[in-house]
Amino acid sequence: MSVEFLLTSLIVIVTPGTGVLYTVAVGMAHGTRAGLIAALGSTLGIVPHLLAVITGLAALLHTSAVAFQTLKYLGVAYLIYMAWRALQDDGDLAADQDAAPQSAVKVITTGVLINILNPKLTIFFVAFLPQFVGADEPNALLRMLELSAVFMLLTLVVFAGYGRFAAAIGDRIAARPRILTWMRRVFAAAFAALGVRLAFS
Repeated sequence: MSVEFLLTSLIVIVTPGTGVLYTVAVGMAHGTRAGLIAALGSTLGIVPHLLAVITGLAALLHTSAVAFQTLKYLGVAYLIYMAWRALQDDGDLAADQDAAPQSAVKVITTGVLINILNPKLTIFFVAFLPQFVGADEPNALLRMLELSAVFMLLTLVVFAGYGRFAAAIGDRIAARPRILTWMRRVFAAAFAALGVRLAFS
């Protein structure tokens, strides 16, 4: 495992994107456990990108403008929907011990959907990951699976840290409505900005 791959992976993972925003929002709203579940869901969302590389779907999307545009605008629509959800959420972002916990299945499903439509991961797996597998690699498939597993493990650890930190600071801002309103707007603006960026990419 090269140092270059590890460093590049960490940069890609740590950089705030849709998965990070979702994990932080869930951690602040529902506590540590929900934040960890959101991190798991976002990590599982990596699997389709891996399968796309292995099965050749990436090549299909590259040669078919219709398929590529369809996938892209599905991602845009979902990000705009997440922005709308963030604005419509009148509940506190801070953890509420008396509130019913969110369904783990729902949290994981949303995390998976968000990262499936994350263009950063598509770029990483389709364009960048193969560069760490030599053209004469005797076991190229196993090598890509190994690198992908490391990337997913790093993602889970980093996102879990984001979720835990969000849950920790959530209680401290629970009594400050202005901050909560501001943070909802920030999350909404971030999701919308990512959607616009994807639409014009």
